Amino acid sequence: MFARVSCVTVTIITLFCVYTSAQVISQVCLGCICEVSTGCNTTRGCSGSVCGPFAITWGYWSDAGKPTLNNEPTSDDAYARCVNDPYCAAGAVQNYMAKFGHDCTGNGVVDCEDYLRIHRLGANACNGALNSKYENKFKLCLQTFQNQ
Repeated sequence: MFARVSCVTVTIITLFCVYTSAQVISQVCLGCICEVSTGCNTTRGCSGSVCGPFAITWGYWSDAGKPTLNNEPTSDDAYARCVNDPYCAAGAVQNYMAKFGHDCTGNGVVDCEDYLRIHRLGANACNGALNSKYENKFKLCLQTFQNQ
């Protein structure tokens, strides 16, 4: 399952370097959300209504404030260009969670599990059930990287 651990580690370190200030989601959490979304595949492109390593929809990107790659002006291809870039996509996830982050699990704390649920199920449905394979992969990723 984690044959690509070095890739995940590199992604987490890279995202840490980009998002060290004013971050809502920790670099480990962001890396694990990326990992369970697509295996953090940065060459995946668009498939159906989702694009990029975080599997982001146009609506999600729009709700995140329509960030653009290198802060370029918004254009017809701004969505695909941003969400297919790991740094811009991570910024979109950060923006989305800053806007919609809340306690989904009812434990009184907003944490990485809440962010995963919001990312996967949406802000208004995040208390729903996650696919067990998806959730287990996420928990294993967190256990592997959280204390490093």
